[in-house]
Amino acid sequence: MKHFINLKDIPASDLRKIVEDAKKRKIKREKFNTLDVDRDNPLKGKLLLQMFEKASSRTRLSFYLAIKQLGGGTITLKANELHMGEGGESLADTAKILSTYGDGFMLRTDSDKKIEEFSKHLSIPIINGLSPSSHPTQVLSDIFTVEEIKKKPISKLNICWIGDSNNMLNSLIAASVKFSFKLNIGCPKNYEPKKFVINWLKKNKRKINIYHDAKKAAINADVIFSDKVFSLNDKVNKAKKIKDFKKFKINSKLMSVAKKDAIFLHCLPRGSEVSDDIFFGKQSHVWQQALNRVHVQKSILLYCFGKLLR
Repeated sequence: MKHFINLKDIPASDLRKIVEDAKKRKIKREKFNTLDVDRDNPLKGKLLLQMFEKASSRTRLSFYLAIKQLGGGTITLKANELHMGEGGESLADTAKILSTYGDGFMLRTDSDKKIEEFSKHLSIPIINGLSPSSHPTQVLSDIFTVEEIKKKPISKLNICWIGDSNNMLNSLIAASVKFSFKLNIGCPKNYEPKKFVINWLKKNKRKINIYHDAKKAAINADVIFSDKVFSLNDKVNKAKKIKDFKKFKINSKLMSVAKKDAIFLHCLPRGSEVSDDIFFGKQSHVWQQALNRVHVQKSILLYCFGKLLR
């Protein structure tokens, strides 16, 4: 049994195995229907419990399909219908109950502390479907998508992030260490990655390039990533933030300084940070990116359940 909480805490070799397994499984499903079970039926009889404390479309749907295609089943629990440390039942007791009924637990939460607390008391694997500081399932799936489109290891590519320093960027930075790729970040002043992220980078003797000019960050990029300027439950001065990010919009002018065959990726949902011509243009692969989450999350589940093929 293995948890999947933060990319920084998972060995690089394990992350690579997950990506490679996902590649093989996707190819094998080319002629399958959506709910057809994989031939090896690896998680037959297994139950994945899911809980969402934050809104979810792609994570919810992709995990539902992932466990179904592996031969298992899923139940979605509502946070407001569980005790979750309230009403006389501790979080530890809730974890024990979940461990009794299910084989795995996927949590999308508004608290990093909560997911860490659950991991201490669960006797089943927990998967971080998103937390304030990390979005590991999304970013690992994005690595898969980049390599699928570019047909080469991500370590040989120049990756660029334009936007706010949020949970997506935290996980992308962790991935840059685990997969050894060059990462340029374009963000306004006062929106740089948090100190704990930079300290972790230094500890691992890796470097990222931070620019307060979007064009400088995007020069010679193979891939440009972005996310909404306003994250879910983002409690900030919106007028000020819009003004601060005015020069960080991904449009044709910005894409023109990247490589000619550069691609655009976005975890969705999108906002005004990208122009329509780019978002719906030939360089955008956002729908392929969204669908690939099913394939990678299948391999993450297999990893957590100890069923990942060597």
